[in-house]
Amino acid sequence: MMRQDHLITATQLSRDDIETVLDRARAVADDPAAYADRHAGRVLALCFFEPSTRTRMSFDSAAKRLGMNTIDMGDVDSSSVSKGESLSDTVRVIEGYADAIVLRHPSEGAATLAGERVDVPVVNAGDGAGQHPSQTLLDLHTIREDHGLDDLTIGIMGDLKYGRTVHSLAAALTEFDANQHFISPESLRLPRSVRFDLHETGAQIREHEEIEPVLDELDVLYVTRIQKERFPDENEYHRVAGEYRIDAETLDAAADDLTVMHPLPRVDEIAPDVDETDHARYFEQAHNGVPVRMALLDTLLENANPDADEGTEVDR
Repeated sequence: MMRQDHLITATQLSRDDIETVLDRARAVADDPAAYADRHAGRVLALCFFEPSTRTRMSFDSAAKRLGMNTIDMGDVDSSSVSKGESLSDTVRVIEGYADAIVLRHPSEGAATLAGERVDVPVVNAGDGAGQHPSQTLLDLHTIREDHGLDDLTIGIMGDLKYGRTVHSLAAALTEFDANQHFISPESLRLPRSVRFDLHETGAQIREHEEIEPVLDELDVLYVTRIQKERFPDENEYHRVAGEYRIDAETLDAAADDLTVMHPLPRVDEIAPDVDETDHARYFEQAHNGVPVRMALLDTLLENANPDADEGTEVDR
């Protein structure tokens, strides 16, 4: 059973925690009606200080499919944040309106601060270039359904420096028997702190500047967008934008059962012709956000309110 009140980073998750959520996500996908109205009367607050489509909408959909209502902070410019209200004050106020908070914020560490200020569960939906652990859970679910999570070889390619989905996924994979290959230009290598943490766990990692030498070894290729909004220097962005692009011809050298993933949105790093191949899983990956986030919310709310759930327990 997952033990945490909040989900702030992937590093807080043990193998058992991950498998608890993924097993429940599989159960939700198999029989969503069994979870309908499980949390009727509860409210989820969506607090997005940065743009979002998939994460915001899939949490909204997940909550409503559990019988919850949602409230949305709306655009930052139309909120009290525009008047100078601190994040600490904002989440303490919203805590009084909701049973759980989903927070996306441009500042790394924002979700940690929020979790320290409130008693309701907080889910980090992305904090700058830090972490995005609920994305990691749906990524792991997608991988597990195709290949399992042990005896796995994965290549993670693109923006490894600023890509919070990468940092979270790499950390979570250390709980499993996975070989991780990181493919990027020198300027977008994994941050030193992330490499240190991975080495400390004994993770099996290798770094490359080209994909060709390792492509045929991979079970999964996880491609990421070169994120212009994460670059403090726009000149640096323009130097590397457009690199590390794959198309259907690139994948001729891959194993037949290679799974190609992407957290989306994509720009031009995966050509449209890949969509028509058997390798493409990124739209399915995005759809998996609903059952996985249903399972996550169900688990966190169950932990936060164990007595309230006694009458609505679902057989598992």
